[in-house]
Amino acid sequence: MLSLPKTLADDVARNLVMVARLIDEDPEGAYAYSRIALRLASRVAAVREAAGFAAYANQKFSEGLAEFRAARRMTGNVDLWPVMADCERGLGRPEKALDMAGAPEVHKLDKAGQVEMRLVAAGARRDMGQLDAAIVTLQSPELASGSVQPWTARLRYAYADALLAAGREGEAREWFAKAVEGDKDGSTDASDRLAELDGVEFVDALGDDEAGDDAGDEAEADVDTDAEPDVELDLDEDDEDDDEVVVDAETSVDDDDEDDDEPRTGTDTATNTAPVVSDKD
Repeated sequence: MLSLPKTLADDVARNLVMVARLIDEDPEGAYAYSRIALRLASRVAAVREAAGFAAYANQKFSEGLAEFRAARRMTGNVDLWPVMADCERGLGRPEKALDMAGAPEVHKLDKAGQVEMRLVAAGARRDMGQLDAAIVTLQSPELASGSVQPWTARLRYAYADALLAAGREGEAREWFAKAVEGDKDGSTDASDRLAELDGVEFVDALGDDEAGDDAGDEAEADVDTDAEPDVELDLDEDDEDDDEVVVDAETSVDDDDEDDDEPRTGTDTATNTAPVVSDKD
């Protein structure tokens, strides 16, 4: 953003910071900030990339793909290739994603990028109903490695999930357990999946307490409603006229990018973390 005037650059930077801050917890909010940044500096590659990820997080795959293509044209690098392929999956074009997985650009990716591309390719195989091929696609030196890398948990998780979908429950349990071992930052729900396979049921104690409190409140409300109003009688026997009854009762009531097809929201996508989310079908 060095080409922008300082004031404008500061405004754009503030919006990009908000995109990064909100994209996991509030994707819609992140998307709104990305659109502001895009209006301010559409010719900045970092802005186009951030807009792409914000759209991707909201399953706006056509829009995300267009932004990623624009960013790639501006920078010339291939880092976005895996997430672009995953957008093709999101648009219901797994065959296109597989074509991209075999393209020369993949060989230019670093190790993390190649693992992401493998995850996307496996997901595309599953989209096409090719479970066995998806399992084979995930089998790799990175999967077999005992060392823990940033991609380890998601790779093991995707493999376990594919095994489970293929009916290989025993192997799936083993790999979910391995995913838990490699998931240092809780990027997957591998522990929950493992517990499900072991037949463990979780009880929401806090929820039960709140339900009990609500029941108590309702009981108190019923008692208050049924209670007789306070009545004060003021009778003066010395008056010649008939006495009046005084009742005191209180009650209450309540830009130039190419167009693509519209995304299909039911499509499985990867991701808790950018750039590409692993397949968790």
